[in-house]
Amino acid sequence: MDEPAPQKGTVTQRAIEQIKTLIGEGRLEPGQRLPTERELAAQLGISRSSMREAIRALTVMGVLEARHGSGIYVTQLEAEDLLETFGVVADFSRGPRLVELLEVRRVLESTATALAAARVTADQLADVEKHLAAMNATDDPEEILAHDLAFHRTIALAAGNDTMAAILEGLSSRTFRARVWRGYQEEDAFERTRREHARIHRALVARDPEAARAAAAAHVGEVEAWLRAQLDG
Repeated sequence: MDEPAPQKGTVTQRAIEQIKTLIGEGRLEPGQRLPTERELAAQLGISRSSMREAIRALTVMGVLEARHGSGIYVTQLEAEDLLETFGVVADFSRGPRLVELLEVRRVLESTATALAAARVTADQLADVEKHLAAMNATDDPEEILAHDLAFHRTIALAAGNDTMAAILEGLSSRTFRARVWRGYQEEDAFERTRREHARIHRALVARDPEAARAAAAAHVGEVEAWLRAQLDG
């Protein structure tokens, strides 16, 4: 009896894995142009249609990039390119899944803030202070949102770990944060969250990693608690 033909999705997934293996083993380097679709399909023993789907999927993931008139290339494989999908997940997550993402963010944000307390430069510290002052100077949720994002982004970069900063950037959904700030405005809770940001800033100024870790964990924990209250309401 003949074996059933493999499902197309399975073949495409195998093509994806084989291309990833070529990259992982260094046979395709970051920035290198891929062989043509026909050549790659023949080399890996996969149909051109499945290879086309695999290349499309890896392009969406940020592993490959299409250059008009030039071909398909392996990207530079920078963390910020590969983690863009985090932002999509964070923007569209709801309910319990969003709580899970906040838990991940709390762990990473507290670690990044602790590292930043030990590594932050004078210029980065000045930027953190500038965004804190701007947050304190307005009650406009959109302005506060912009400076809130910049406040945390500067701290993540000051931690000196580009991959962690990229993950945090992906988890920092602007859509969700806008909802939080509007909710805080309705609850008259701006002062509370301003105090939390000021506590983080003081720990950075003191270059106290454990105080910074605790302040950041408490801050994201407050957002978690707010979201849980929204879900229970």
